[in-house]
Amino acid sequence: MSVDILEGLNEAQRTAVTITEGPLLIIAGPGSGKTRVITHRIAYLVREMDVPPWRIMAVTFTNKAANEMRQRLFGKSDEDPSAPLFDQRSRAQELTVRTFHAFCATVLRRFGHYIGLDQGFSIFDTDDQLTLVKAAMEEEGLDPKYFPPRAILGVISRAKSNLKDAQSLLLGADNAFEEGAGRVYERYQELLHLNGAVDFDDLLMRTVELFQRSPDTLEYYQERFLHLLVDEFQDTNVAQYELSKQISDLHKNICVVGDPDQSIYSWRSADVRNILDFKKDYPDARVVNLEINYRSTGKIIKAAKSVIASNRHRPDKDIRASRDEGKPLVVYETYDTEEEAYFAVTQISNLLRRKDFNLSDCAVMYRTNAQSRAMEEACLHRGMPYHVVGGIKFYHRAEVRDIIAYLRLINNPGDDVSLQRIINKPRRGIGNKSLDMLQDLGREHESPIYPLLRPLGKRKKGEPVPYGLSSRLVKPLTSFVNLMEDLRDGAAEMGTVKLLDKLLRGINYQEFLRAAGEDWEDKWENVRELRRAAGEYDGMEVGEGLTAFLEHLALVAEVDSLDETTDAITLITLHQAKGLEFPVVFIIGLQEGLLPHMRSMDDPEQLEEERRLFYVGITRCMDRLFLTRAFRQRGYRGEGGVGIPSRFLRDVPSELVAEVPQIVGSRYGGQSFPDFSSGEASVARRQRATSAVRVGSAGVNGAGTGPDKDGEAPAFKEGDRVRHGVFGEGLVLKTAGQASDREVTVVFREAGVKRLLLSFANLKKVES
Repeated sequence: MSVDILEGLNEAQRTAVTITEGPLLIIAGPGSGKTRVITHRIAYLVREMDVPPWRIMAVTFTNKAANEMRQRLFGKSDEDPSAPLFDQRSRAQELTVRTFHAFCATVLRRFGHYIGLDQGFSIFDTDDQLTLVKAAMEEEGLDPKYFPPRAILGVISRAKSNLKDAQSLLLGADNAFEEGAGRVYERYQELLHLNGAVDFDDLLMRTVELFQRSPDTLEYYQERFLHLLVDEFQDTNVAQYELSKQISDLHKNICVVGDPDQSIYSWRSADVRNILDFKKDYPDARVVNLEINYRSTGKIIKAAKSVIASNRHRPDKDIRASRDEGKPLVVYETYDTEEEAYFAVTQISNLLRRKDFNLSDCAVMYRTNAQSRAMEEACLHRGMPYHVVGGIKFYHRAEVRDIIAYLRLINNPGDDVSLQRIINKPRRGIGNKSLDMLQDLGREHESPIYPLLRPLGKRKKGEPVPYGLSSRLVKPLTSFVNLMEDLRDGAAEMGTVKLLDKLLRGINYQEFLRAAGEDWEDKWENVRELRRAAGEYDGMEVGEGLTAFLEHLALVAEVDSLDETTDAITLITLHQAKGLEFPVVFIIGLQEGLLPHMRSMDDPEQLEEERRLFYVGITRCMDRLFLTRAFRQRGYRGEGGVGIPSRFLRDVPSELVAEVPQIVGSRYGGQSFPDFSSGEASVARRQRATSAVRVGSAGVNGAGTGPDKDGEAPAFKEGDRVRHGVFGEGLVLKTAGQASDREVTVVFREAGVKRLLLSFANLKKVES
């Protein structure tokens, strides 16, 4: 046996690595070395069990995690012989380490024709999906005021994640909103097909469909993959679990790794029951618990354990720290959110002054993206470099999306969404009315627009204009078709970079940006950066590189591009922080309505997930943890209110929290801050930060949550217009229950569909 594969592993880790037959469930607590276990298990299979790398598949949820797994297995370079499969570097490409979506995209490119998918299909992002949803709603005559497009798209996405087609959704509808969503779903799928496109959820759902309808395709993958490893299993949805079962059904060598206490993505249809019920589906499965945390100090782990212990639906496991107790936690209350931000940057400055940490060691985490504003302003005022994860994503910038739309249309002429974006960019004299006419033409012929325009490129002078197109449009449309046909010919003859250069010259895009505004140089640099990214696919076979590049662009996630080498503070939501770690962590906004979020208040299961989210934030921290809240907080519509301390703060044991030391720090608006940088203050009372945490029926920001004055819950019926203190105006879909326990389902214009208890929701009827 090669000793180095098991060297340095604890007993539980060794067990997880060396069980190679049958189903295996690994419950991996935070910081317990799960990635190391997965990579060493793969190395053990290859080196000790003689399993060929091409017969192993490991799936995870981000490209970042997949890349880290490959680097750990094969080394970052030829000078990294410590990697367990370093001597197998030449076989690295044989191993399948991918995200679920990337794997499914590959399967559908190769075998999708069995279910009617063209190899060059486009992958639509959220903006593209909303375009189709709005088009489908218009055709179905649905009012967006009471059928919010994002809410409709959310219903469709959840249905697909649960492997439900439009007919299933329609049959199960029990109110007008769900019936309308089912009708939109049906037309939405038709429009996707018309565009030669799939959405993210289709990548999973249609692969399941392919495996069901093409037994030979399923058998190919079942025979190929002798071992399947699934990382972050608590984040899988029904479709992903079904895929896992389909692929592993022949050999039954399925190893799943995860932690129910870190299940925080139910809003993306993740189903924690997949991991909790794994033993029911696989009664003979072995279970290994990884409970030793190598990341965080003892005090941080004790706080995390105390917080998560209040959740009822969780497995029995006991995480413990391998490190010393470390410094006490800091729990601090500021006056408002601006002061809270300045408190954070002041503490970071103090830590830097002591030369204990660098800026890149520090992360500020929060529940919602909007909370980054105060932090950004504080960083700018202090001249501190920072990086916001989840800001305007590079691939969502207008100039980048323009060029991607051209490339997508070159690759897939049926992509109407891309055509509509760029047919008049740069301007060609094809305005909105003309585009509406072209869309009507497409609907009339049940065809994408571009194939209908193609005859213009071959039309000779004097020949009739096809489809009776306006003579005013003939010239600009002919010019557009000739350009696209030239580019499509080029795509069959040249690499991605040369094609992109040909495109940029053909539309004179640099001059277009120059004429559009003062910041054109920054936008042009973004286009050049896209060109550099395309260069990574230049060595592929002509024609294949473009498809692979577009697939990469569709599947990239914001956290994948997190630059960990730049010395800057990281500002990041708690959801996005999953899988990351930092020596210093600030969790801000710990007040009722933010964490836990207002939308979880009336749902015990959602409250448990909010607690898990806080647990995830705590366990991202290695050394110094700061938990803060503001006494005054800005409300949903800008009004001020008293912030009620988060109920989760009650679960942090007071003996783990530092006493507030004497105030000697910097000043903000007359407020001096104490200096916690030494971490040596004695553990004592929690002072201001531990003011009574009143929960239950308490409101947030004055949006009261109790019943009417007479003690009875107000009566509502289906169709009533109502107003909520946070969610705004909505329409009652249905009611259920009795008296004060009565539940009402409402669709809100912005927030979508919510189920609320009348005794807490404080709904007000809006008179028509």
